[in-house]
Amino acid sequence: MKVYLCGAINGCTDEQAKGWRETAKVRLPDTIDPMKRDYRGKEAESYREIVNLDKVDVARSDLILVNYDKPSVGTSMEIFFAWTKSIPVIVVCHPETAISPWLRYHSTKIVHSFEDAFGWIESL
Repeated sequence: MKVYLCGAINGCTDEQAKGWRETAKVRLPDTIDPMKRDYRGKEAESYREIVNLDKVDVARSDLILVNYDKPSVGTSMEIFFAWTKSIPVIVVCHPETAISPWLRYHSTKIVHSFEDAFGWIESL
């Protein structure tokens, strides 16, 4: 099962953008990581390439794993794009996080830890 690792990148530190993805790649062997193309600092001139390549990656995935630790326009767009393609979306967020009705509507499952997300994915 190909799992797209969806979450904020723009304006994030290496740890924020890559840390959880590295953990996920150990646990989930078949991942698609958009950080393989690190465009931080080049977003303005590379926006078409960023969006086009991310859309290709989302479309070829079987599931989207979302790290929702802060609002992100790109993350929201990828979630909606996946939803339009009937690709399941699992969101990981802190229990006290206020979830937008839009995020809740377009999510297949919302959990409060990566351990719960990995377990749910592995049970599929």
